[in-house]
Amino acid sequence: MSFWDGLRPGGRAAQFDSGNSASNSIELTRRHPAVSLTKQGAATGNLRVNLSWRMRTSDIEGRSKQGSMLRHPFKLFQPDVVQAHTQGVVNVDLDLGCLYELTDGSKGVVQPLGSFFGDLNIAPYVKLSGDDRFGAPSGETIFVNLDHRESIKRLLFFVYIYDQTPAFDRTHAKVTLYPSNGPRVEIELDERAPQARSCAVFALENVKGDLLVRREVRFVYGFQAELDRLYGWGLQWGRGYKTKA
Repeated sequence: MSFWDGLRPGGRAAQFDSGNSASNSIELTRRHPAVSLTKQGAATGNLRVNLSWRMRTSDIEGRSKQGSMLRHPFKLFQPDVVQAHTQGVVNVDLDLGCLYELTDGSKGVVQPLGSFFGDLNIAPYVKLSGDDRFGAPSGETIFVNLDHRESIKRLLFFVYIYDQTPAFDRTHAKVTLYPSNGPRVEIELDERAPQARSCAVFALENVKGDLLVRREVRFVYGFQAELDRLYGWGLQWGRGYKTKA
């Protein structure tokens, strides 16, 4: 299976959270969905947005181990064999993307599919560092140049599952924002959505000069075109494919 979302050119009151002094982090949740980067003193420099994930090993090993115990009950008393972290275990390909709208009205997307990697120093001031296909510790990262914040109207960061990979509820997926100053901001994709293929994770909006991060964590069963429709971007979408790794 391949999916089809390569790009062709073409209010509630916010609840604000504060940093955790122990972990130096802010976790956005349903109860505390928003934070102001401006009020945190983090509205300048490069904002780093990182996606990390890994397969839940219990999903892979659990069923096979249970069947093995029934066939060989004495294995219950044998120690587990520690296996290396291999591609066979990490069989997930999550991609991080960003829909952008600038104050001059221009719109588009930054994402691995279609090699729309963006640019940090000229519009759209959003750049994807690369495409991680195997759940490496570094994950995938998008940078936003907040020194050009006056040119940014809104950004929507999203994650989608590429090709025949497990659903979101079988991954430990997390998006972390690293501002140039102040605590990091963490958003867990831990809600059950077994058949979802995409998730709008958070929005970054310039509201009268105040840069607001708002948690979305909205799962959808389609891809970028459905997220576009839900958030009113108005782009035209077509089929897209990746080259083989």
